[in-house]
Amino acid sequence: MNALRAYLRRLLVPGGDGPQLVAEAPGVRVREILRRFWPDARPYRRWILLGLVFAAIVPAIETVEIWMFKLVVDEVLVPGDLGPLGWIVLAYVGLTLLGALIGFADDYIAAWVGERFVLNLRTRVFSHIQRLSGGDLDRRRLGDLVSRMTGDVAAIETVALSGVAELLSATLRIVFFAGALIYLDWSLALVALVIAPLFWLTARRFSRLIRGASREKRRRSGSLSAVTEESLANSSLVQAYNRQDAEVERFRREGEGIVQAELASTRIRALFTPVIDLLELAAALMVIGLGTWAVTEGRLSIGGLLVFLAYLTQLLGPVRDLSSLSNSVFSAAAGAERVIELLDEEPRVADRDGAPEIGAVRGVVQVEGVSFTYPGADGPALEDVTLTAAPGETVALVGPSGAGKSTIAKLLLRLHDPDSGAVRLDAQDLRDVTMASLRDNIAVLMQETLVLQASARDNIAVGRPDASDEEIVAAARAAGAHEFLSALPEGYDTMLDARGRRLSGGQRQRVAIARALVRDAPVLILDEPSTGLDELARRRLVEPLARLMRGRTSIVISHDLLTVRDADRIVVLDGGRVVETGTHDELIAREGVYARLFRERAAATRPSPAAVAR
Repeated sequence: MNALRAYLRRLLVPGGDGPQLVAEAPGVRVREILRRFWPDARPYRRWILLGLVFAAIVPAIETVEIWMFKLVVDEVLVPGDLGPLGWIVLAYVGLTLLGALIGFADDYIAAWVGERFVLNLRTRVFSHIQRLSGGDLDRRRLGDLVSRMTGDVAAIETVALSGVAELLSATLRIVFFAGALIYLDWSLALVALVIAPLFWLTARRFSRLIRGASREKRRRSGSLSAVTEESLANSSLVQAYNRQDAEVERFRREGEGIVQAELASTRIRALFTPVIDLLELAAALMVIGLGTWAVTEGRLSIGGLLVFLAYLTQLLGPVRDLSSLSNSVFSAAAGAERVIELLDEEPRVADRDGAPEIGAVRGVVQVEGVSFTYPGADGPALEDVTLTAAPGETVALVGPSGAGKSTIAKLLLRLHDPDSGAVRLDAQDLRDVTMASLRDNIAVLMQETLVLQASARDNIAVGRPDASDEEIVAAARAAGAHEFLSALPEGYDTMLDARGRRLSGGQRQRVAIARALVRDAPVLILDEPSTGLDELARRRLVEPLARLMRGRTSIVISHDLLTVRDADRIVVLDGGRVVETGTHDELIAREGVYARLFRERAAATRPSPAAVAR
């Protein structure tokens, strides 16, 4: 036992066998798990109650069936009288059919309630994840989140529903069988029942060790899912840099952790089983010895002794089930702990109580003295930043990587809240209005063009789900996407995969422009809209982007200074601070940071003499 504890301690040392991808969730008592998740079962309480009634009837029928065997021995076999056999057989058949019918109903109700419970709980967890702020999600591994929503949520059903039903069934079996034992011979029953507390104490000792191994297995499963998701999502990068063997080794390392945790759990269970078997054997031998003595004294019939042994065997079964159930519940509790840890994480950005909707806005954007530091970052991303953008105006945010350009966009979308200062839309602090109404007034064209696993029509309608087919087509025409979308095998109803492999980079960007056009929001954020596109694709985007920006408050984030020369105002950021503001000509004349960056960009794109000669 001590060796197993030492092995588990080595297994659970963070980083003891490689970098720890997923941290272990804090421990939670089973009682707390039931308190947290029992409300999710309330919609099904009537069906649960009916299932519990069936669960109570089944052991009662089993008790009567075993008693019928005593009648066969004492009233048919011993006296050699076949007369009572007819009604006993009919009773057996009736009880068997009734037990089968009730057992079927019990199993079906349990499965129906269990699956509905898991679905609703899984939906609740998914909804909670959707409410977490961008920074909250960035700290977590996507594969681990998937693992928590699938296997770990399913484990909660074992604790909250299946475990409770099995506990009731096993307890009632013990009550019925123990009652029958006492009715047959109370003194012999007392001797036999002494073994039950030993079962419980043994199971309690082993379950603590099993819970530790189960926690580690759950954590490792989350790590394995994270490695799998990350590696497959970046397969091109992995292959381009010949990282296949390294990724396989990383996968194997986390898989080896699961193997070690499972082996530790198996060792504990393997030791637990023979201990229980020895206790059962000791109880049976005592009953056989004392029962034979009771038969010779006439206190017990032969049929009574045989049925006594049958009841005892059946009694030890549910006692063993209770012992195993505690192990299963503790194992499942490890998954529940991971779900609770996730549900207890409150979003860093949330609507305040009673926050009103912002309603229709003109589009006046104000960033006033804003400073912001990402959680866990060494330094601030923004320091005392102030800028404005008026309706119909295009403001370009430029500067080197890490200057804070995209952070301003995230604050406008309220993916984060500023540490100091305020971000306003039409003079209203974004923290004082609902996030949903705020985002309804903003359209975003992201650097990474996202395509959903849905039809082309539905991908555009993401901008406004209630848009009509005519509005969707009109937006596609304005974005220059109608021609190639119509040429797809099923036109606008053609399914696009999540990575947009049916479309080129420029085509995906035009779908995104159509999505922003159909949204028709007064504020537009363009985050590196031409990144990754060749010169021809960029030129093709000029006209659709101009249509999109017309009449809107447009904030353009770009590293490419050649694309922002026509902006009404250019804000230059460096090190999280605004260092220059003005038009392109004004900033060039100032010979400051912008002028230097612009010359570097122009020199980098100028053809070499050799290229000109060719």
